[in-house]
Amino acid sequence: MSLDFSVISPYIPMILTGAWFTVKASLCSVALGSLFGLLVGALRVLPIAPIRWIAAAYIYVIRGTPLLIQLFLIYFGLPSLGINLNAFTAGIIGLSINSSGYVGEIVRGGIEAVPKGQWEASRVLGLSYVQSMRNIILPQAIRNMLPAIGNEFVTLIKESSLLSTLAITELTMAGQQVRSVTYASFETFIAVGLVYLCLTSSTSLALQLIERRWQTR
Repeated sequence: MSLDFSVISPYIPMILTGAWFTVKASLCSVALGSLFGLLVGALRVLPIAPIRWIAAAYIYVIRGTPLLIQLFLIYFGLPSLGINLNAFTAGIIGLSINSSGYVGEIVRGGIEAVPKGQWEASRVLGLSYVQSMRNIILPQAIRNMLPAIGNEFVTLIKESSLLSTLAITELTMAGQQVRSVTYASFETFIAVGLVYLCLTSSTSLALQLIERRWQTR
C-alpha cells in the first residue's frame, strides 16, 4: 500500500477553510464558556448554600453527560419546545455550555487555592464579598487557573469536530467531503489530523507564552 497525497492536494484550500471555521467556533465557544464558567465557579464558593448546590448540580450534569448528547438536545430537541436555532448557533451554544462546566470547576479550584488569609485581609480592609472577589481573590486565582484553562481550550479545539454531526462544515466535515470525492480516506484524514495537531500545538505554545508573562507580573 502506498500513500498518494497528490490526490487530495487540489482540496487543501477546502480543508484549510474548514480549519479556519474550527478556529472561529473554538474561539467563540471558549470565550462564552469561560465567561459563564467564571460565573458558575464563583457561585460554587458563594457563602449561600442553595446557590452553591445549584451551581454544583449544573457542573455535575454538564460534566457527566456526553457533549454529543448536549449538542443533539440543543439542535434537535429545542425545536419541539418552539426554539429553532441554526446549526452554527446551536453548535456554539452547545460547546460553550459544555466548556462552562469544566471551566466552572477550574475556577472553583483556583479560588479555593488562594490562601484564606487573603479573605481575612479583605475583610479587615472593609471590602464586600464582591469587591474582595474582584480586586483580591480572582487576580490571584487566575494565575493558578491559566494552565488548566489552556488545556480546556486545546480540548475544545478537538471536541469541535463533533460539530460535523450538525452538518457544519468545520475541519472534520471538510475532510469527510474531500474523502467522499477522492475516496482517499487514509490520506485525507492524515492531513486533517495534521491540521488539528498544528492548531493544538500553536495554541498550546501561545498559551504557554501568556502564562509565563502572567507569572512574571
